[in-house]
Amino acid sequence: MAKSMPKRFKHRKVQKGKIRGNATRGHTVAFGEYGLQSLEPGWISARQIEAGRVAATRGAPGARVTIRIFPHKPITSIPAETRMGKGKGEPDYWAAVIKPGTVLYEIGGTEEAVAKLALNRVAHKLPVRCRLVKRRTR
Repeated sequence: MAKSMPKRFKHRKVQKGKIRGNATRGHTVAFGEYGLQSLEPGWISARQIEAGRVAATRGAPGARVTIRIFPHKPITSIPAETRMGKGKGEPDYWAAVIKPGTVLYEIGGTEEAVAKLALNRVAHKLPVRCRLVKRRTR
């Protein structure tokens, strides 16, 4: 498994920030026929994204799985049993910032029952509530 993090970045540590509003980009199914859409805001770590990818590829063998999110945000933490002060902790892991409505994973090239089962398994790996969405036809 390749470590999922940016190749280069401008700042090593970033502030927490607030997740406000709904997703205005990346909120429709674009690459597959079925997608997993988040219903609440949150951070999804690179390990959770990878766990979802493994669950999707095993749950729907032969299907095209597309991951629509990427962990761009470094999350820092201070070691346990450390006294107050001494500044901000070191980067611990990388996370993707998720707004409600963001499509997280997509599956194509398989029937609906298989895609539903696979995306349901993926949803159980994630820290945000999700729903299954279909691609809209014009």
